[in-house]
Amino acid sequence: MPAISSDMNRAETPPTSPWSVKMENEYLLLRPLCQADFDELFQAAADPLIWEQHPDSNRYQLESFTKYFAGAVESGTAYVIVNKSDNAIIGSTRYYDYNIEDSQVAIGYTFIIRKYWGTDYNKCLKRMMLNHAFDFVDNVIFHVGAGNIRSQKAIRKTGAEFESQNGDKMLFKLSRQKWLLTCNLPE
Repeated sequence: MPAISSDMNRAETPPTSPWSVKMENEYLLLRPLCQADFDELFQAAADPLIWEQHPDSNRYQLESFTKYFAGAVESGTAYVIVNKSDNAIIGSTRYYDYNIEDSQVAIGYTFIIRKYWGTDYNKCLKRMMLNHAFDFVDNVIFHVGAGNIRSQKAIRKTGAEFESQNGDKMLFKLSRQKWLLTCNLPE
């Protein structure tokens, strides 16, 4: 994996899939999701309050979570989020909809247990994912449910701007240039 440079220059030669490499910082380890992660990730996802504003508000239930997990494994670009202090899985995220012609990728399907909402862990997760993405693309997009105010606020804190809405899905976009101006992720 290319190192994330302080000036965020693009890597000279990206790996075969830059969207499925292990990443870490002082707080978190992001490693590719595997089938063996099901039980521990389901345990992390089993809190109904995590999903209360999500379009699939039943994702804390086994049937809905099983579909989410199967899609994550199938994508090949999903990660488990591991707290390095105790090696516990505290959530999941993924890259998707990579478009080389438009030089963009989406980040989403993200959840993190409530204990870490609004903490340095959450900020470090966003920073790590965005720094890595901007080593390879010029734009990152986010799809957010129209009723998911919590996620909309979190996405806006990255500097992403509202682009459009289609039904109950909102599209936000963050350019590499804007990220360079806002990458401190204000409170």
